[in-house]
Amino acid sequence: MATKTKQPPKLQLAELTAAQFIDIWKHYDADGNGYIEGKELESFFQELEVSRQGAGVDPANVMFKEKMNEFMANFDKNGDGRIEMSELAQILPTEENFLLCFRQYVGSSSAFMTAWRLYDNDRSGFIESDELKGFLSDLLKKANRKYDDKMLNEYTATILKMFDLNGDGKLGLSEMARLLPVQENFLLKFQDIKLTTKEFNSLFTIYDKDGNGYIDEQELDALLKDLCDKNKMKVDPVGLVGYKSSIMALSDVGKLYRTELEIVLCKDSTL
Repeated sequence: MATKTKQPPKLQLAELTAAQFIDIWKHYDADGNGYIEGKELESFFQELEVSRQGAGVDPANVMFKEKMNEFMANFDKNGDGRIEMSELAQILPTEENFLLCFRQYVGSSSAFMTAWRLYDNDRSGFIESDELKGFLSDLLKKANRKYDDKMLNEYTATILKMFDLNGDGKLGLSEMARLLPVQENFLLKFQDIKLTTKEFNSLFTIYDKDGNGYIDEQELDALLKDLCDKNKMKVDPVGLVGYKSSIMALSDVGKLYRTELEIVLCKDSTL
């Protein structure tokens, strides 16, 4: 007996819930790399057009390709030819789109880091599920969004499904930062720099010349420039200022401690 092919979830956008969005995402991100690209993207867009038109759609048709190009222009914010989850989440209806709600509250990477610092009290680099629930509750209040416990539990569970890459029930800094708009996610810029604890300690010691366990903003500036140069990362001066201010948002009155910078450059760097 032939095995039935699993059908794609229907893209009824007007009724799409956060949980259904995850099902759709997981179906089309077939290889689980965090993007819909290539044939995955074409299949997704074909199903999207079918749901909108209620009829067959031919990917070879010129009109189909034009519409797909228009779709990509609207949603592929960083122009890399593929769609990431936070980009695609824009299709969610307003009442379900807690991701856009998040962006309205935490509109920049520095604001995100300030919020992270509030909830990651022990500087472990992780937010546990209970802390995440509190984080989302505060987020919804600040955005003047009505919610009940059932909705809050669903959002918390959905966020964990989306971003808890290793399934440990808690979110690391780089996992949570995937909620940020692409252009604001400075952590993505450092995703290829995976320092070991030994490498990080050696680097930090160079800039913490007096050995007091922290560096200031100027020392961080020099550290980031050298790190980018060493790894041949092209970063414009404005971008570097943004990264620096975002990282300093983790600090206490201008003192960036070893454990705080370690969260950014060393821990949880497997995004």
